[in-house]
Amino acid sequence: MSDQPAGSAIARIRLGARLRRLREARGVTAQQAAAAIGGSDSKISRIELGRHAAREIDVVDLLTLYQVTDSGQREELLDLASQALAAPWWQHSADLLPPWFQAYLGLEEAAAGILSYDTHAVPGLLQTPDYCAGLLGAADFDAEETRRLVEVQAQRIERFAARGWRLRAVIDEAVLLRPVTGRQVHADQLRHLREAAGWSGVTLRIRSLAAGAAAAPAGFTIVQMADPDLPDVVYTEQLTAASYLDRPADVRRYVRAFGSLEGSSQPASRTGAALDKLLADLDRSAC
Repeated sequence: MSDQPAGSAIARIRLGARLRRLREARGVTAQQAAAAIGGSDSKISRIELGRHAAREIDVVDLLTLYQVTDSGQREELLDLASQALAAPWWQHSADLLPPWFQAYLGLEEAAAGILSYDTHAVPGLLQTPDYCAGLLGAADFDAEETRRLVEVQAQRIERFAARGWRLRAVIDEAVLLRPVTGRQVHADQLRHLREAAGWSGVTLRIRSLAAGAAAAPAGFTIVQMADPDLPDVVYTEQLTAASYLDRPADVRRYVRAFGSLEGSSQPASRTGAALDKLLADLDRSAC
């Protein structure tokens, strides 16, 4: 990835991480940095977390504040700032995508791997178009909005898969018992998961209802970053917002929780058989 120009989302994340390290190395507070660009503490935070593109003039002022005088280093960071201002691949549907989810799409673009624990729906990267449309319909999107968002989902999956699958997922059994839109969509989604369980780079485990209380109160995603200079991030989603955690102590706790969830789930080698049983049960219930 480092041998190619960074996409806008990846460039934002890299630039933010570099600027944060420079600020901390110089002992500059977020308040002082904000004052240097006529902004707020929250603006500095959004820039450093890669959720907001920084104007090149702001980057110039921050580099001056951080006493970065090396012309090569300044040019490199200003080039990242320029790339970060380019429209992301999902720009055509940005009016429908909340900013907090657009930030996640940027993280996913820069990921070396994804760890996913899902309690309410099949992971987005493994959803069929009809299943995705059913979820969107339940969330009150109209037909045209649903069509556009399903297209975004398809592009997201295609882009992730193009770099090789790097997904470890634990799915709560309740997700697989819960129909979306109807029996046919439900069955097609289970068959798709059955196929995905055999893909190279995908590890899929089912956590049965009998496993008892989980190590985490809700679903979460851990984005393991490809760039060693970028921190891994824990993403949790709510109805109208999302949370991002990148403090190493927080990430480590979630990684331990994910390991516990994997340990209390059925082995990945049994996932295919478990999905076959669910499909057989679904067929019998239709008779």
